[in-house]
Amino acid sequence: MVRLRPVLSTLPSYVPGRTVPGAIKLASNEVPYPPLPSVLERITAAAAGMNRYPDNASTALTDAIAARAGVDAAQVAIGCGSVSLCTQLVQAVADADDEVVYAWRSFEAYPIIAAVSGASSVQVPLHDHTHDLDEMAARITGKTRLVFVCNPNNPTGTVVHRDELLRFLRAVPEDVVVCLDEAYREFVRDNAVPDGLTLLDAHPNLVVLRTFSKAYGLAGLRVGYAVAADPALAAALRQTQVPFAVTTVAQEAALASLEPAAEKELLERVDELVAERTRVADALRAQGWEIPPTEANFVWFPLGDATADFAAGCEARGLIVRAFAGVGARVTIGTRDENERLLAATAELRPVVTGAV
Repeated sequence: MVRLRPVLSTLPSYVPGRTVPGAIKLASNEVPYPPLPSVLERITAAAAGMNRYPDNASTALTDAIAARAGVDAAQVAIGCGSVSLCTQLVQAVADADDEVVYAWRSFEAYPIIAAVSGASSVQVPLHDHTHDLDEMAARITGKTRLVFVCNPNNPTGTVVHRDELLRFLRAVPEDVVVCLDEAYREFVRDNAVPDGLTLLDAHPNLVVLRTFSKAYGLAGLRVGYAVAADPALAAALRQTQVPFAVTTVAQEAALASLEPAAEKELLERVDELVAERTRVADALRAQGWEIPPTEANFVWFPLGDATADFAAGCEARGLIVRAFAGVGARVTIGTRDENERLLAATAELRPVVTGAV
């Protein structure tokens, strides 16, 4: 019989948002819009060369990201989505018996990534659905090698502001890497939330993650990037990447999305989603739901034991949401018509779950 690592017997599996034929999928934080024609043209052209391996260094995309971020190309690493870069980061900095600190609940891949790498997770409970950065700083020990700060947080959509983040960064020892996971950065409209790239010069242990999966609508192609204050950390990320992980099609799609005209149109779509986010959140609160402030492209229902009933009720009405058993449900902002279906469903479900919330 094949012998597997003991940790695998207790390792939770990543649970993606389900797709149910005929139902509206609001479970995976995807944008609801199709790719732009100009991006599709680049994808089609790139696909014609799929018999060749991609540029393993993603040179053109690396240079484009470096120019936009105002950093040296040596500080940039391209990955197969930002979640792949999270994995590479843990592999690069943490050994067995080292610790990885993060808020909980936050991105569900963090505990899986830490366990696979042999590191121990230190989960710090959220406070009012938001990172408790003071407590996270207090939980750092001599074994801590990495801290994840997801801003906006997935799945709650809440944010930490500049003053509290800077206080936290000053409290973290210089030999502990802080990963600021900004997968939803383009949806932020709160001016008190800092752009992580502007903090790199003052904090040599900081690395910022971004993705093309969300605002840029390339979730199916898997491409993201890291910008590290220390070029040695970016080099380590490149060393731990699976060879040829970022396809030519993904690289070209990302480059096409950064063309000025395409990016302008993509970010106008983001503005539409942000307006819908405000409308939907306000309507849900008017129905009587507790919806924390969100700066992402989703809203959070902190439902506790009523979560399963809520998710089942949504599915019965043709809506698939992302349920976290016993905690809450995350619901992606879709098109206006999809959101109207959601609001009709939540109006019906509110009396059903009131007694359990």
